[in-house]
Amino acid sequence: MHVISLKRLREFWAIHPNAERPLATWYNEAKTADWAHIAEVRTLFPNADQVGKFTVYNIGGNKFRLFVAIHFNRGKIFVRDVLTHAEYDRGDWKKDANPKRESAHDQTRKPKKRPKNER
Repeated sequence: MHVISLKRLREFWAIHPNAERPLATWYNEAKTADWAHIAEVRTLFPNADQVGKFTVYNIGGNKFRLFVAIHFNRGKIFVRDVLTHAEYDRGDWKKDANPKRESAHDQTRKPKKRPKNER
């Protein structure tokens, strides 16, 4: 799998040095994987959960949560966020995992402005 991007993981472990080893281990495992669906992910990471559009991993003995979007058909993993357990418990991530879809009735349309010469 092509993991995009290691930079986000590095930024997190720069702030939380005890996350470096488990995140680097996850990265090395993921980049050599060839997963076709979540069941295959769980053979290597049994605690991986599908939460909305994200796959969520418990990292570092449940101290951190790694949120990724896996595009199995393209062989790509997009790192979306890494959270401490406390940040995860606050639940702010939930709005991104399951965004409410707007119906056509919910969308407000602004009237188009006509050019001055047509008024």
